[in-house]
Amino acid sequence: MAISAKDISALRQSTGAGMMDCKKALEESGGDVEDAKQWLREKGLSAAAKRDDRESAQGVVALLIDGNVGGIVKLKSETDFVASSDQFKTEADQLVALVVAKGADAVNEHAATIEDLKIVLKENISIGDVVRFEAADGNILDSYMHIQGGRGVNSVLVEMSGATQELAHDIAVHIAFARPKYLSKADVPDDVVAAERATLETISRNEGKPEAALSKIIEGRIQGFFKDVCLLEQPYAKDDKVSISQLIGSAGIARFAQVEIG
Repeated sequence: MAISAKDISALRQSTGAGMMDCKKALEESGGDVEDAKQWLREKGLSAAAKRDDRESAQGVVALLIDGNVGGIVKLKSETDFVASSDQFKTEADQLVALVVAKGADAVNEHAATIEDLKIVLKENISIGDVVRFEAADGNILDSYMHIQGGRGVNSVLVEMSGATQELAHDIAVHIAFARPKYLSKADVPDDVVAAERATLETISRNEGKPEAALSKIIEGRIQGFFKDVCLLEQPYAKDDKVSISQLIGSAGIARFAQVEIG
């Protein structure tokens, strides 16, 4: 099939690979974009493998903790100009207050308001991720919000047991910048691990690694994968000689959530 310049340009933008490499990847994958991204990664040509899951929509993230209940709501827009407006940010704040007070489904109470905003602000506006944590007895909640251009764009909520408020906040800050997908190795689905192992084997073979050392090399890289995606395995952002597991000691992380714009 014919590969268009537009397709090549789009693949280059999402992966950071060169134009000719993107063209080759699309040819090898029969024009399938996701297969092309995987081909580039296996060949070591993708500069943006971690970028694939990131949403490109604009908007604002609102966060609120009230006692033992915390919530996050993402309100999405087409442009950062609209997302930075007082009316838009106020609506996000009202939505998260509803979630904390009544539950995640309470955002539906503002369906008519969202429709009105679409008309007034002349953009496609919608509610994205909605998170609500009610901490168990004795547990604590803490959070972190990264502000950019006067609006929340990266929000974290964490519930911990046996921890100080300061430690819980430090963990929330770490999550905001390290972006773990799972809490522990045990939380990573088997099919995700298997797919990653297969990819790492392909990469290692393409690099010409010796067959006798292949198993050990792949296992080492799998452990590196866990350090990337599992919170407890990650090196602490403020001291990479210490893992998060070591940092929290006898304390426990019950759960966490991260919601971002962009």
